[in-house]
Amino acid sequence: MQEIFQQYVNYLEAEKNASRYTVRNYTGDLMEFFRFLRERKIDSLKDVNRQVLRSYLAHLMENGYAKSSMARKLSAIRSFYRYLVREEMLSANPAQTTVSPRLDRRLPSFLTVDDARRLVELPDTTTPQGQRDRALLELLYAAGLRVSEIVNLNVEQINFATGEIRVWGKGSKERIVLIGEPAVRALQTYISDGRKLLLGGKKNRALFVSRYGERLPARTIQKILAKYARRINKKVHPHMLRHTFATHLLDGGADLKVVQELLGHADLSTTQIYTHVTQSRTRQIYLSAHPLAREGSKQ
Repeated sequence: MQEIFQQYVNYLEAEKNASRYTVRNYTGDLMEFFRFLRERKIDSLKDVNRQVLRSYLAHLMENGYAKSSMARKLSAIRSFYRYLVREEMLSANPAQTTVSPRLDRRLPSFLTVDDARRLVELPDTTTPQGQRDRALLELLYAAGLRVSEIVNLNVEQINFATGEIRVWGKGSKERIVLIGEPAVRALQTYISDGRKLLLGGKKNRALFVSRYGERLPARTIQKILAKYARRINKKVHPHMLRHTFATHLLDGGADLKVVQELLGHADLSTTQIYTHVTQSRTRQIYLSAHPLAREGSKQ
């Protein structure tokens, strides 16, 4: 079983070109599943059927796992068995017809326009780190990029003349994202001044670098964002700025398909959750603003 699992990991890295984050998650989820099988004295992958998988989901639920975590673990198992069928090690995928737990549909959190503006204006742009942080915050809000996409950005991917950035998202899919003039100015200032000082003579293609001249990792980006968010008394993570980007576009009248393309969503239904956000916000504004919108309003 261990040898087959390692072959699958190699397949993810070499053929699927999966990110380190995806490989790490799938590895952890599958190792946990294999422990469950060992505890149940199931020694062969051929002995796993829908009943075993349902028992595993029940086991996860009993141990307090969230539905989203359970769905992710089942997705990892489904992908693993799909590989086994592809390699003709098995004839059928038992996870293919196993239904994932029904997820609670939660509306994503986002910042107001004023809070987003206050956030991006916080860094001290008289310092190299401040110039970097200003460019980073401007870009997160202006382009709605995933933190992994920010991490992997190189300088040559930016076209300042057109305000475009070439991005490779999930599954190494290429797309073009747009940035406005404030983000362009912040990036130009950072690249011409702050980035050179942070590099200190080192050669590095990475757009965002640390004070040691190394590519800025995702964890550091999260810490930078959290530091500035505390100054406006908010809890903000990189994906929240992605939510903010999409919500503000739709509030401004952007077409849903355009937002889907800019976000790099494969399925329009993933983008449609933001229409629920804007509808919810519209309702709140209506109830607070219209004199006859509430029960007991005077006529």
